[in-house]
Amino acid sequence: MTTDRTTATKRVPMSPLRRTALVAGVLYLLTFVSIPTLALYGPVRDPNYILGPGPDTPVIFGGVLEIIVALACIGTAVVLYPVVKRQNEAAALGFVGVRVLEASTIFLCVVSLLSVVTLRQAGVGADGLLASQALVAFHDWIFLLGQGFLPAVNALLLGSLLYQSRLVPRVLPVIGFIGAALLVVSVAATLFDLWGQLSAASALLTLPIALWEFSLGVYLIVKGFKPSPITAAMATA
Repeated sequence: MTTDRTTATKRVPMSPLRRTALVAGVLYLLTFVSIPTLALYGPVRDPNYILGPGPDTPVIFGGVLEIIVALACIGTAVVLYPVVKRQNEAAALGFVGVRVLEASTIFLCVVSLLSVVTLRQAGVGADGLLASQALVAFHDWIFLLGQGFLPAVNALLLGSLLYQSRLVPRVLPVIGFIGAALLVVSVAATLFDLWGQLSAASALLTLPIALWEFSLGVYLIVKGFKPSPITAAMATA
């Protein structure tokens, strides 16, 4: 009993920097909860969805998952900003701005598909068929330019900050740089109709950017920030 009390007394509390890294890592991993939406949104992509009986629940559940992702996106930027701004405040502020913009596009995507659900539930029938198809097309374009393109900008901004500051191993930002380049290629190819938005080629070129964000989240949870001039200055302050 005495030994247990001594161990508890000597336990070192988590530092603010370690807590920041932990929260940021958890939020980055939380952005992956929307992966099932590819299947959940399947029914609403049917051109004749509003003429049928549904189902609506998977689409609504997918919307909830995407809202969680949008809030987590904003959270990652807000949590990391006090740290990375010490490397370059302008780039750090740009990262926050683009992350918020990305979250905004996610909300637009959710609203567009839930509007289709509303049309079906209202029983508009064939009169609303064109409107529902237009809303799905709107979702696809917003998704392409928002969740498709903006993560590349985020990777360049945050990756450059982490690469220069050495807050994480440099291999992680390098993965982000590669992923950003491949993602831009994928978006451009989709824009010029070289392949579809849900094609195998598009999925393959998206993997490196996903690996960057997942690896960053895991590293921040497990290891935290590496010792650097920034962490030393913040610890002293």
